[in-house]
Amino acid sequence: MRKLLVGFLCLLLIGMAEDSVAQFNRKSIKKNNKRIASYRGKKSGFGKNKIYNAVGLSVSALNYYGDIAPRPSRVSTDISFTRPAIGLSFAHRFGPRYTLVGQFMYGNLKGSDTETADLADQDNGKFRYQRNLSFRNQIKELSVMAYFDLFENDATYISRVKWTPYAYVGVAAFHHNPQAQAPAAGLNGEALGVAAGEWVDLRPLGTEGQFSTLNPGDANFGIKTYSQYQVAIPFGVGARFRINEVMDLWADLGFRYTFTDYLDDVSQNYVDLGVFGTNNLARAMSYRSNELPAGELPPLQSYVARNGQTYSTIPGYGQEHPDNLRGSKQDRDIYMVTSIRLTYILGATFHKAKFR
Repeated sequence: MRKLLVGFLCLLLIGMAEDSVAQFNRKSIKKNNKRIASYRGKKSGFGKNKIYNAVGLSVSALNYYGDIAPRPSRVSTDISFTRPAIGLSFAHRFGPRYTLVGQFMYGNLKGSDTETADLADQDNGKFRYQRNLSFRNQIKELSVMAYFDLFENDATYISRVKWTPYAYVGVAAFHHNPQAQAPAAGLNGEALGVAAGEWVDLRPLGTEGQFSTLNPGDANFGIKTYSQYQVAIPFGVGARFRINEVMDLWADLGFRYTFTDYLDDVSQNYVDLGVFGTNNLARAMSYRSNELPAGELPPLQSYVARNGQTYSTIPGYGQEHPDNLRGSKQDRDIYMVTSIRLTYILGATFHKAKFR
């Protein structure tokens, strides 16, 4: 009887222990399931998975705002002259909202009076059409920009937000080289030394008298040549979309406010065509109204220039006078950059959560 009683007590204790273990296991499983469901990565401090680097490739569209535009407005451009650009970037993510991006971009700008002038505007449109200037410019830009996200991301890169709007601002240095196509001959039929239609660098010609001897009373007296190396302020807005754990798609619209008025080689007044001396190419690239069809030109006015030669020009163009404007030096040139960028997070690995 005593043995039976001892055996019964042992079985009872074993059953109670098994029930306790089962209850503990059920609680542990529920606790771990909650952890799994709510897991969003490391949240304390700036973990190594929150601060990360990424490389990117961008395709952009460039638009120009300046003296050779449809209208004398800072927001006037010709969409048909949109030109492509390509860029390579490196991004460093600092934390919940901030990213610093360094980028190199190469692209082109273009403008043409005869193709973009608003002929419905009898004053400005007519002036621009008869001026008949045009250009292209290759832009090589190196920039550093700070991006500020609207939606904060406190988690790791793996669980970053699905999308967020952002704004950016920075500083850029760029090299530019305005060019134009040469006419078939000089203003009086002279040979120019280049083939008709050949793209010619405009800066070395000094089309507004930069390399000429001007008189103290001339409108452009004291003009200095412009540098091909310039600084700009990039700024804009956009949105970033998460594609997967390691890739993002960025789309933004921005502007480059430059500190030069010579992206198009146009800024100040016409000069006396004689100041170019024997440089027939510089003279022909400075005044181009004579290339328009004869039926579209008003009566020409002839004058004896400072080199002793006689030139026939449209009144108000191609002669020295304070009112004979070639461009407007009051405003700086701007170019717009519309970009799509694909970025890849460097050194990214997929981590499994560890639960205790």
